[in-house]
Amino acid sequence: MLRVGVLAYPGCFASEVFGVPDLLTMAAYVAGPDQAGYEVSVVSPRRRVVASGGVTLTVSPLREVDVLVVPGFEHVPGQDVDAKLARLAGEVEAIRSHAAAGNVVVSICVGAFLLAEAGLLDRRRATTSWLFADELARRRPEARVRPEHLVVTDRGVTTTAAFSAMYDFALGLIREHSGADVARTTARVALVDDARSSQTPYVDARLLPRPGNGFARPVMRWLDQNLAARYDLAALAGRFNVSTRTMLRRFAAEAGQSPLEYLHASRVRRARHLLETTDRTVAGICAAVGYRDPGTFAALFAKHTGQRPRDYRAAFRRDAIE
Repeated sequence: MLRVGVLAYPGCFASEVFGVPDLLTMAAYVAGPDQAGYEVSVVSPRRRVVASGGVTLTVSPLREVDVLVVPGFEHVPGQDVDAKLARLAGEVEAIRSHAAAGNVVVSICVGAFLLAEAGLLDRRRATTSWLFADELARRRPEARVRPEHLVVTDRGVTTTAAFSAMYDFALGLIREHSGADVARTTARVALVDDARSSQTPYVDARLLPRPGNGFARPVMRWLDQNLAARYDLAALAGRFNVSTRTMLRRFAAEAGQSPLEYLHASRVRRARHLLETTDRTVAGICAAVGYRDPGTFAALFAKHTGQRPRDYRAAFRRDAIE
């Protein structure tokens, strides 16, 4: 019997408290009574916990478990996370003590910030929601943040991407504890995708802080408005009355990339939108965003999104064409 504890705390997402236990319960039914199952408990150093949305949770005292799962919490970009973490000192200490005993610790989404506060991500690979990966990396430069991954395990510490990635973790746990067949069947019963490997296709750049200001911003605007035009560094520099060297230096200093790198990313963003919302052919979309060779376009698209254009369309095509 694998002992799994979920650490509940004020403001945590209730769905992330129960998501893993629910899938483990399904796996136990799939496996049958002859296989070792899962003993799951919701634990807390507090006597009363009110989760996100005002949901009151019934909790048990902290106890020794084989796997401690730390759900995420309400957080939006730019919000002061320091004050929130300061109010969770008891939970952070519980996480630290559990790991010190040699047991497994798992975070869901921004639960990784609690693991970081406990010092568990130092010199370890880790992930979190793509929306907050840069913030985690800034807060904990000793951590090797890998925002493209859905689940990262490094020396007994597992971190996951946002919300639904808890199912990717849970399926991995089921696969390890109950076998591949049980994990596969559980995924089918629950309608959970058991073949995902990256969160890159889900990144929406519109929600991320836009790089660049001052000099770089109008250059970006011009590139966005002329996606299909042939890239000509000299002409671009002339349009903004600077040398090519100055264009590259000033743009990189503000945007952290070259104008061509920005243009490629902007073209891919537009291509994603067209793949999601129109019936245009991949070749037609390729030409519309400035590429002559569909093979080159497909390779670049896959580099940015982790999927070839046709696979991306199959996964993200919207029913209603805009």
